[in-house]
Amino acid sequence: MPSGLNGRLSRRELIRAGALAAVLPGCVFRGGSIPPPMRADAPRTTPWPEANRILATTLPPVFPAREFAVQTFGARGDGIVDDTRAFGRAIAACADAGGGHVLVPAGTWCVGSLRLRSNVDLHLDRAATLSFSGDPSLYREVFTRYEGIECVNRAPPIYAYGETNVALTGEGTLDASKTSSWNRGSDREGVLEPLVALPPEQRRVTGRLRTSFVQFYRCANVLIQGVTLRGAQFWQLHPVLCEGVVIDGVTTRVSGPNTDGCDPESCRRVVIRSCTFASGDDNIALKSGRDQDGRRLAAACEDVVILHCQAEGRYGFLCLGSELSGGIRNVFAYDNWTFGRGVGEALWIKSNSRRGGFVDGIHLDGFRGAGFRNAVVVATANYDGQKGAFPPRFGSLELSHFEVSNAPRLFDLDGAQIGLLIVRSSTFNAISNEREPRGVQLQDVSINGKPR
Repeated sequence: MPSGLNGRLSRRELIRAGALAAVLPGCVFRGGSIPPPMRADAPRTTPWPEANRILATTLPPVFPAREFAVQTFGARGDGIVDDTRAFGRAIAACADAGGGHVLVPAGTWCVGSLRLRSNVDLHLDRAATLSFSGDPSLYREVFTRYEGIECVNRAPPIYAYGETNVALTGEGTLDASKTSSWNRGSDREGVLEPLVALPPEQRRVTGRLRTSFVQFYRCANVLIQGVTLRGAQFWQLHPVLCEGVVIDGVTTRVSGPNTDGCDPESCRRVVIRSCTFASGDDNIALKSGRDQDGRRLAAACEDVVILHCQAEGRYGFLCLGSELSGGIRNVFAYDNWTFGRGVGEALWIKSNSRRGGFVDGIHLDGFRGAGFRNAVVVATANYDGQKGAFPPRFGSLELSHFEVSNAPRLFDLDGAQIGLLIVRSSTFNAISNEREPRGVQLQDVSINGKPR
């Protein structure tokens, strides 16, 4: 039997399976379904006053009306010439002038890593594509996080550190396909974990572990809006230790194993709305650091609102963990749904006694979906079989107005103890195994046509 949860392949085994997928296309991961157009009836508020306060106080940054077109700084956009330096000049000029919009018109712009600065909005025309280079020298070393542990690695294709009022917007496309030539490595246990005793700035993993696609690190007032990401080699949207993040109308594509759609890590006040997530892994995964390094920072991921999003993926629509050492609290997901082939789970909470951490104040309302591959709700305190002295704590979880069908089972708690699990005003059809664990409170719930 595979070593993963309930007989499923473990995450490490799936990453290794990516090599097989490259040889036999479609046998492990496929390109995903064509997503339907986003519905235009996005709600402006949620059923929870606290979530509405987060929406009211997490506003996108506003930029001066100044415009800096990249071609005026020497960028060619012909799909051949390296435009990295020209983009850098445009971003620097915009920042030095006090901020504004760096405009990327139609064309294919070949670039390496782009480092954004305060008060700068990098704005892509609908027909613009940023094609990120396969030349590793164009991605200098930066301070980052790999699977919950701080380190020094090659820069993500889009990166910002310690900036305020910074944005990536427009309707264009970011394509990281060419970075597959250098963006490799998944042996965190063998490469990075032995370095944890060193100061974070001395943990160099360059060339041995992958880097995220879009990463804002220790930034405030961040906006990512409208763009499409494809060709990712690792986590796609990865804000870390940020405060005030708005992710609006973004589309991610299936790109293979371990390419989560959106992974806010140890962030505070995050709004994710009207996005289309397709992923070869988790769609939205909230995280807060791993093991000793996560406990050192003790930075929770908290005050998160997920509103009016659609998703398709191998695993969870919303996952909490597995990097959970700093804790996750106050999460509100309203009016979300699956498309195409669905997801593995609507909600997956995952940790173990080595990672520890806590989950509390989790609220989901108005979720619609079909074709679950595992269960509607999964919680495991034994993820990946790791053990230690820090058992995780799973607190309150409330689900309301679920309309879902076609799942092997409703709950899979895998021995996890949840302080309070309430399901209200929901309908579940075509559930193969109707049994619910002890302690689950069902209120005005129908399972396979029978009131419970």
